[in-house]
Amino acid sequence: MEMSEDRQPKDGQPAAGLTGSTGEIAPEVSQEELEALLKKVDKESTFRKLAGFDHWLVFWIAVAFSCFHVYTAMFGMLPAQMQRSVHLSFAFALVFLLYPLTTKKTLNKLKWYNYLFAAFTVYIGSYMTANYTRIMEAGGDYTQMDYIVGAVGVLLTLEAARRVVGLPIVIIASTFLVYSYFGPYFPGFLAHRGYSIQRIVSHMYFTTEGILGIPLGVSASFIFLFILFGAFLEKTGIGKLFIDIADAIAGWAAGGPAKVAVITSAFEGTVSGSSVANTVGSGSFTIPMMKKLGYRPEFAAAVEAAASTGGQIMPPIMGAAAFLIAEFTNTPYIEIAKAAAIPACLYFLGIFIEVHFEAKRCGLKGMSRDQLPKFLEVILKRGHLFVPLVAIIYVLVEGYTPSFAALVGLGLSIVAGMITKATRMSPWAIITALQAGARGAVGVAMACATAGIIVGVVTLTGIGLKMANGLVEIAGGNLFFTLIFTMITSIILGMGVPTTANYVITSTIAAPALIMLGVPILAAHLFVFYFGIVADITPPVALAAYAGSGIAKSNPFWTGVTATKLAIGAFIVPYIFVFNPAMVLIGTTPLMLTMNLLTACMGMLGVGIAMIGFCLTDMRWWERICFAAGGLMLIDPSLTTDLAGILLLVLGFLNQWRILRRTKRAAQSG
Repeated sequence: MEMSEDRQPKDGQPAAGLTGSTGEIAPEVSQEELEALLKKVDKESTFRKLAGFDHWLVFWIAVAFSCFHVYTAMFGMLPAQMQRSVHLSFAFALVFLLYPLTTKKTLNKLKWYNYLFAAFTVYIGSYMTANYTRIMEAGGDYTQMDYIVGAVGVLLTLEAARRVVGLPIVIIASTFLVYSYFGPYFPGFLAHRGYSIQRIVSHMYFTTEGILGIPLGVSASFIFLFILFGAFLEKTGIGKLFIDIADAIAGWAAGGPAKVAVITSAFEGTVSGSSVANTVGSGSFTIPMMKKLGYRPEFAAAVEAAASTGGQIMPPIMGAAAFLIAEFTNTPYIEIAKAAAIPACLYFLGIFIEVHFEAKRCGLKGMSRDQLPKFLEVILKRGHLFVPLVAIIYVLVEGYTPSFAALVGLGLSIVAGMITKATRMSPWAIITALQAGARGAVGVAMACATAGIIVGVVTLTGIGLKMANGLVEIAGGNLFFTLIFTMITSIILGMGVPTTANYVITSTIAAPALIMLGVPILAAHLFVFYFGIVADITPPVALAAYAGSGIAKSNPFWTGVTATKLAIGAFIVPYIFVFNPAMVLIGTTPLMLTMNLLTACMGMLGVGIAMIGFCLTDMRWWERICFAAGGLMLIDPSLTTDLAGILLLVLGFLNQWRILRRTKRAAQSG
């Protein structure tokens, strides 16, 4: 999701209410630097800045886009292919008006041919809607014009994705298209009989198996509304509320700004869909504050990148992927949110622990309490802004559809904002929120449309099952080795790909291998989703880490390495819920879950301490191994490993305490 203009700090103004321990506002990264950084690492931010007639045309197209979705959600969706076709048409129009052919010479003014081409793309996008009855009755007997339009539609989808999402997903989708045509020439288990261009085009553009398939359907039904909901929440000022609450909770503690960054990013993950935008949005003030406090630039940038990436796995929205997971696994959306809650909390706990002990190791203090907002005061003044979020969760728990929940959230965000003057939205603010939501949804729409091509090739050729068989064969049927190969595959496939498309790709290519070996379908899909997400902080293509390094002026590669270390939970937790599905609420009881959660938290503590190399004092190499081994044993749910893990952690703590006492006595005697 695109970072809206409201979230971007203004020149000369503090990005939020964070101040340093001296009472001075944290150093600010200029608006120009932020925009340049976003354009460098986030393709969705390379849009034209239009003015005059051009601006207002795009503005009202975006408003119409949002109104269409609100109307159909309220009064009934169109038939699937028609709904998705209209959704695609609007996305085409905005992409080809807002995003230039090349960013090298970005012209912030539209020419006559830009309008003509945009109109042409709308015609192509809405072709299914205009010819719906005829195409449905044709039963696969398509005209020559249908094939031409379909072929152009596929090419336009790829080009639009290149402009707004980036090359990685286009390369992957194009590779799949080539595979569908040249199937007989591929070696071994990858070979298939191959398909004609006509068959490929019709499958991709006129069925619900390709571009107009499930990913775009979810975007047109649920994701758009939740992105719109996020835009409305931002207008009420909920971003500052998140920051102030995080300040009040953790700003005073050791390494306060880093802990604030972790908490803020977890909060923002409930309404944001981009780890890169999250990193730049909140990192513009948290990273300078961390540096000012004494954190190394690489560490400061890595904290923000790791925490912002974690926002993509944080319920209820999970970077909009939660809706896709629900569709792909045929699981109620609320069950997805509940299952993902514990792994997400363990992920952030791991980062929080490492931040804490790094602060202790470096002797870093928090901010003065008198310079921080008071928790109760913040809640009393602006706590009503949480009502829409709570209401959405309640409506979903009651069994209503996600689209209805989003509508409730939209309405309540307006009502809740009206309670105080500071949060109240004017009619014009509501209109601008409609526009911002539509623009934020464009990237997701094109990512889903392009991911539909990949899904289409999978259903056409059976490559998903072939890849699953191949991974299992390479691993010799061993689950642990299959998990490792699946992890590597998911990280590679997720590099440079947005959250929604990331999940579609990894779930269709990598997840079937785990399901074949008996892993519960939900655990398998969450496993590949997690590792697809951590590609954003895993070198060499670590976009979130690179975004953070641009603000911190740190080495991008080592920032990525540090972020990977901080996000160690993301590399451990998926293995936990595969071998112990109780962690995703599969086959468990409240007592069993409580015990597993307690030992898992202790395990994350041990692993986090080992990663930093400090507990009560600096550790030697064998102490780090002791804590790491103990932590990993505690994460494993069996009683034997739990007892062994506890023993190792106790021995480690006792040794640290002994060394600390000896050091203090030596200092006193000296």
